[in-house]
Amino acid sequence: MDLYDVMRTTPAVREFTADPLPDEILHRILDHARFAPSGGNRQGVRIIVVRDQRTRERLAELNKPAVRRYVAQIKAGQSPWNSLEPPIPTPDEIEATDVPESFTKPVLTAGAVLVVCVDLGVVASTDQLLDRVGVISGASVYPMVWNVLLAARNEGFGGTITTMAAAEEPAVRALLGIPDEYAVAAVLPIGKPVKQLTRLRRNEVEEFVTRETFDGAPFA
Repeated sequence: MDLYDVMRTTPAVREFTADPLPDEILHRILDHARFAPSGGNRQGVRIIVVRDQRTRERLAELNKPAVRRYVAQIKAGQSPWNSLEPPIPTPDEIEATDVPESFTKPVLTAGAVLVVCVDLGVVASTDQLLDRVGVISGASVYPMVWNVLLAARNEGFGGTITTMAAAEEPAVRALLGIPDEYAVAAVLPIGKPVKQLTRLRRNEVEEFVTRETFDGAPFA
């Protein structure tokens, strides 16, 4: 596919057919994705390919605590898991919230599940002393994650970035034998889409790009 076509038609895929994702194709996806940049070219990403159904079931279970808060906050009119304010729902209300199947089914039905980790010992977390949640370390892992999804689209497959299990990182580490110095960055279910979307809705450039300052004129 043309690069721009891939960029404009790669959706978040959560519904998969029963078609397998052969190792050969997955290896080709990863072989192309590995050229993503990372801080200092230190390449601290590790990816675990999970096919075992019991392991997937456990990963799906580990999604649920974060999903309960996510759904409860949406129902309360809050942006879920935002970094600026505590949840409006009480802990009891969050615990009583049902988990929609759409948050767990992709991990169970995808052709393969990729658990993406990053070595915190090799990322340059230049925002670590700021009084906010750190985001800079993601620059050394999420370009690889997105490359995987772009490559999957090019191969006729698809997936989505999920992060709910990361809220239960100690349990994910124990499940998969991940060393303590690695952070769980994402869980990617990858498979053959039930429906391949080709028209995505995104904000126009003028809506989020400005000239010279944050409140400058729209870049048109």
